[in-house]
Amino acid sequence: MYHHLALTPTGFVQQLVTNYLANGFFFYVLGHIGDERKDPARTDEKILAKYRVAVSATERQRRKAAGRANLHYLRHGRVFLILATAGEHEFFEAERNNVRDVREHPIKVFGYSIRVVKGQFLKTERPGDAPRRDTKRRVRVQIGRERFLDLKAGFLAKALSRTAEELVADFQATPYQPYAPVRRQLLEILRHVNRTREASGLPAVPVSALRLRRQIVFPFGKGNSRRPG
Repeated sequence: MYHHLALTPTGFVQQLVTNYLANGFFFYVLGHIGDERKDPARTDEKILAKYRVAVSATERQRRKAAGRANLHYLRHGRVFLILATAGEHEFFEAERNNVRDVREHPIKVFGYSIRVVKGQFLKTERPGDAPRRDTKRRVRVQIGRERFLDLKAGFLAKALSRTAEELVADFQATPYQPYAPVRRQLLEILRHVNRTREASGLPAVPVSALRLRRQIVFPFGKGNSRRPG
């Protein structure tokens, strides 16, 4: 059975990041089922059948060996993604006006901005050595810019009117999973909040207010996880 229906936004993003983008599914079409009268399950059936997404692991290996692309499909609510690896496939012709490459165009979904980036420069072993770049591509997950600015403004607006304990609860309730770039963004908000509070003689909000560990979930329900291919 092919599982494609993520139960939560957290599961959707986790599956996308750790199973699909991390394994070379860089080409995508992001869609939204806007017609409220339309059953999303019908969209699922149409896409899965049209592009023959739900195939066995053996068939996926055959496609890869033959230079053909493999596809995955993922949906939560009325938001869906079709993802593909490099290679030949009718998907690229049928969706030629809609296909994007996540290495060039981030996936903006559920308040996140997700892209695949080149590795950072590595530390040199000795002073004067030429910098070396980690050639491995990595998935970068952060809060989208507009949502980040809104979040920051919201926290600054209540920085003086709420107690440190209340602000701790607000930071803990932030819905974004603490991928490394997200942690840095939330830390930036925390620093601005504390500067504002310090100027008014109020106690700082501790760094422990930030969640540092991601919640690991079963995207499709317990027992329904699968390896990518």
